[in-house]
Amino acid sequence: MAGLIRREDVDQVRERARIDEIVSAHVTLKPAGVGALVGLCPFHDERSPSFNVRPSVGRYHCFGCGEGGDVIEFIMKMDGLSFTEAIEYLAGKTGVQLRYEEGGNARPREEPGKRQRLLEANRVAAEFYAEQLMGPGATAARTFLAERSFDRSDAEHFGVGFAPKGWDALQRHLQGRGFTQPELVASGLMSQGQRGIYDRFRGRVIWPIRDVTGAVIGFGARRLFDDDQGPKYLNTPETSLYKKSHVLYGIDLAKREIAKGKRVVVVEGYTDVMAAHLSGVTTAVATCGTAFGGDHAKVVRRLLGDTTAGGGLQLTSGGTVGGEIIFTFDGDAAGQKAAERAYGEDQRFFAQTYVAVADGGMDPCDLRMAKGPEAVRALVDGRKPLFAFVIQAKIKQFDLNTVEGRVSAVRAAAPEIVGIRDRSQRDGYMREVAGWIGTEIDEVRREVGRAASTPSLRRAPDRADGDRQPGTAASSAGSGPEANGPRSGAVPQVSAPDLRDPVARAEWLALVAVLQYPQHVPASFDDLGEEAFVVPAWQAVHTAIRAAGGVAAGREISTALWVAAVLDQAPEAVASLVTQLAVADLPEDRESAIGAVVEGVVRNVVDHVLGRRVADAKSRLRRLDPDTEHYQAAFAELLTIEAERRTLRESAGT
Repeated sequence: MAGLIRREDVDQVRERARIDEIVSAHVTLKPAGVGALVGLCPFHDERSPSFNVRPSVGRYHCFGCGEGGDVIEFIMKMDGLSFTEAIEYLAGKTGVQLRYEEGGNARPREEPGKRQRLLEANRVAAEFYAEQLMGPGATAARTFLAERSFDRSDAEHFGVGFAPKGWDALQRHLQGRGFTQPELVASGLMSQGQRGIYDRFRGRVIWPIRDVTGAVIGFGARRLFDDDQGPKYLNTPETSLYKKSHVLYGIDLAKREIAKGKRVVVVEGYTDVMAAHLSGVTTAVATCGTAFGGDHAKVVRRLLGDTTAGGGLQLTSGGTVGGEIIFTFDGDAAGQKAAERAYGEDQRFFAQTYVAVADGGMDPCDLRMAKGPEAVRALVDGRKPLFAFVIQAKIKQFDLNTVEGRVSAVRAAAPEIVGIRDRSQRDGYMREVAGWIGTEIDEVRREVGRAASTPSLRRAPDRADGDRQPGTAASSAGSGPEANGPRSGAVPQVSAPDLRDPVARAEWLALVAVLQYPQHVPASFDDLGEEAFVVPAWQAVHTAIRAAGGVAAGREISTALWVAAVLDQAPEAVASLVTQLAVADLPEDRESAIGAVVEGVVRNVVDHVLGRRVADAKSRLRRLDPDTEHYQAAFAELLTIEAERRTLRESAGT
């Protein structure tokens, strides 16, 4: 388990990473009022911009779909990163040196700066390989690509390159750029031999493998020459950057379309990813030198937004539960085995899993060459549920022309039917299986019932690492690598009140002012008690503001850290409201007038509070005997409140 990143380093990343610059890489932003920017939301389709960014606060919020957060949460949602990965990515961009809390079970971290050096070495190597593709020694590589209907622009789009046949071409290039031999070995670009280090990739077509942020973390290479005695495909070895069980080729190009369309297509090779993307299937990715496994599933789930823990299924806007995972496999025996391995990961998803196999067993690359891009799109659109494919594959193993074969086929299919998560579909598939085998539905039902009641016959569903069964306790705070990350989980959110209500709008304006401009807020605001705000939602926000130290604390730190401090004190159900308030516009277009506006809207709420106190004091006096000490004390309190209210109004010029 990795150590936690120190909180002060996380705060420094938040402050240094300008949210407007990060968001602008994904969204076109335009000025919209004092200190505000607006654009079309990247998280849902819209025609009118409702995605607001306020750089001084370091927050964004979409008033259309409700997505909101800080720069860290934006990167997490856009790129499908974990909290720690997002912090490390932003730290690299902003030059923040991260420190990690060392615990008894924390794994050692790399020395400061090493990760960035390795990333830089890979980036320079990718540029070198791409340049070599057009050189005189790369004829075989260009022929390889041309034979698969890829031209020069396609190669440039995917960064395809060529590794020269010599033993040290890349080594000399990188050492000339200042990289040391230990760094080159640690990057996986060099191998260690008895006579020293040498280029790992030689005489091969090269594909750069990037993470979701677009950083090159490794390479895949395909053999071209007959005298190459190495494997047909060779990848970067396991390094601190490259973990093959986590890597998906093409994820950097596909991530946004995956998140937007809630669909991912898993193909089997680099050229298949290229063919799929060039055919319009821009959600295609591929594993790199290993089968699709649990860690790949985690990456895909994050991109799909399929992260619900505890068993709740989510519906996308298209009505598909959790989105779609579509696997494409060759139609041969190896493809059948790959499908069964993928089926073993089915329970890791709340998404629906499908399989697409072309007639004749062609992969997407072959299909594009033979029948054109439309055939690749048709392959994906003609997908079938993965469990149907697996069940049919099992049935094909038996001779259905005999009684014994049909009985064995039913017994082989029954555990797979039991494993179908959607129980409403099981009855339908029992009928389908009966038809495929040519037997009675009652026979299938009996065998399914036997499999369901016999643990040894059931397909054991794997759960994703970290998922919790409904009703189990969550891990304790601070026990994991992302314990200092943002809140997660399906927590009901408190809705914003109707601002057509004058009281709700007045209180809303005051809270917008307090969160965005604490330096202009009158000190009297911090004297308000818990009864100051009458709208329940705004009461909850005010409570968080008081818990964070009030505007007195807000004046001592940056606005971004002030809002973050309030969020730390806000219940999860109220956090979205705080973010909305932090990016909302005050009714003033002039920067010079903001201070007066802030004082005005806050004094208005204070005046209403004092007005309610005056009314309460007068009501209490009417109920008391004028000849008692209690009456005199109540009368003195009334005079104090009225004097405070007069002073407030006089200072405001009203």
